[in-house]
Amino acid sequence: MFRQFRSEVADALAAALAREDLPTDDLGIEQPPEDMDATLASSVAFRLAGEVGAAPPQVAKQVADAVEVDGYDYLAAVDTAGPYVNFYTTDRYLTDTLETAVEADYGALPDRDTSVVVEHTSANPTGPVHVGRARNPIVGDAVANVLDMAGYDVDRHYYVNDAGRQMAVFTWAYERFDEDDLEAEPARDRIEYDLVRYYRKGNAFLEEADEEAVEEAEAEIQSILQGLEAGDEETYERVEEVVDSVLSGMKACLARLPAEFDEFVKETRFMRNSATDDVAERLKETEYAVYEEDAWQLELDEWGIDKNLVFLRSDGTSLYTTRDLAHHEWKFENYDRAVTVLGEDHKLQADQLDAALELLGNDVDQLGHVIYSYVNLPEGKMSTRQGTGVMLDDLLDESIQRAREEVESRLGDRIRNDELEEEDIDRIARQVGIGAVRYDIVSKQPTKAITFRWDQALDFEAQSAPYVQYVHARCCGILDEADEAGISVTERVDADDLEAPEAEELLREIARFPSVIEAAAEDKTPHVVATYTRELADAYNAFYRECPVLSADSAEVRNARIGLVKASKHTMANALDVLGVEAPDSM
Repeated sequence: MFRQFRSEVADALAAALAREDLPTDDLGIEQPPEDMDATLASSVAFRLAGEVGAAPPQVAKQVADAVEVDGYDYLAAVDTAGPYVNFYTTDRYLTDTLETAVEADYGALPDRDTSVVVEHTSANPTGPVHVGRARNPIVGDAVANVLDMAGYDVDRHYYVNDAGRQMAVFTWAYERFDEDDLEAEPARDRIEYDLVRYYRKGNAFLEEADEEAVEEAEAEIQSILQGLEAGDEETYERVEEVVDSVLSGMKACLARLPAEFDEFVKETRFMRNSATDDVAERLKETEYAVYEEDAWQLELDEWGIDKNLVFLRSDGTSLYTTRDLAHHEWKFENYDRAVTVLGEDHKLQADQLDAALELLGNDVDQLGHVIYSYVNLPEGKMSTRQGTGVMLDDLLDESIQRAREEVESRLGDRIRNDELEEEDIDRIARQVGIGAVRYDIVSKQPTKAITFRWDQALDFEAQSAPYVQYVHARCCGILDEADEAGISVTERVDADDLEAPEAEELLREIARFPSVIEAAAEDKTPHVVATYTRELADAYNAFYRECPVLSADSAEVRNARIGLVKASKHTMANALDVLGVEAPDSM
């Protein structure tokens, strides 16, 4: 309803400006200031003041007088408040919102018939997923979710680096060393924790061994890289054994978030089918290709990039970016759009990739990047290579344990009269604990660095995951009580029966949800959905305090409020689902 109302406002405002011979290119439609009762406002008077030659309040009045509201379903009236033109809804707007929002799929937008591949995480398979990189699967999964809810046909991909030097080092170390050569027991009983010890041992050897031993090791590592480049099947199998084993453990960790993928695309795929060779040859033929410092490079000054892109070594081996170019051309062939979620340290690589794709003749408007900063704990940064830091598994375990302690401490304060069994407490602790991690990370703007703090993430009273999850649990509690009391609402409820201003304000907040999904998908910013859940929670809690549901004064008011609770439940559940946060039935 809100999306249609906004469209009606845009049409009516544009028509009014046209009648006044004023430009219609920027309508300035926005959320009104909090002290205004209007559903939407326009700041267009600020922009037009100079052209009209009058103060913004006078321009606003001129524009408002020119707006015609007849013939619209949801646009009822227009007035001004200072320099703002305010737009108000009809009664039908709220009634239709309530009728629509009681459906379980509320917020899902119509099919756009547009395919999108979202590539995220893509961490090198060298060991356990650590906290510093946790933002990629959390943000990436939420981006994919919001695009899916906005009507796009979404595939989730993990791009596996199985051909770079790190994997050659890992493969060599795995074949070179025995269990007795390793210094510590695995931190967990899962395969990536076992195998990462070989990777660390190999790196330590290359840094600390005598020169002759290092030269011999480097020759073996180089032979693995050459074997991959030459398409040697035996080399592929050697590397694949390590890659697939480590990746299986990483998948188990990511499934806890959960972050699941439709396809794991290996970069060797684009070496084996000669796509990488084709890209390298085409790049050589461009006017931007130069051979310097024993390597083929692209000069990208024309794109404002000072650093050259090296795409082929003197020995004929390709680089990660060369293979990624072939990977992206494959994406363009198979999808209408492509989105890649990258850490801030890959910003230069993303810019170089865009430039190279463009000069290869691709439409780079198909490609979008989501760049994020890393997650830190108060203890500092982490490094898998050195074997230090906190792994994502550790963070999730700690969060679940802390959530369990918090849930147990609140058992005596629960309003619902159902008794929680041990398995119920385990379930809630997992939902709240993992939800706290995901919500705290996805709720921040991706470009802002995060220091994860337990006291904020697990605060049941502040605007955190437990705070918004509680709304869903409370809705479920009321609806369960209604069901137990034999109260069934089958007839169409009328928003006019809600009566209280807190109920109407909650319904207006619910009406915004589809437009929030639309905006988040357009800008690839799932954090705005998290912001919305807090605003929805505030509105619901005000309604919960002031508006009794089952003990309402009349059956009509009771039924309307039950409908509103059901709409709130679906809205919050679907918003949390976009964020990858579970919506508990009880807490």
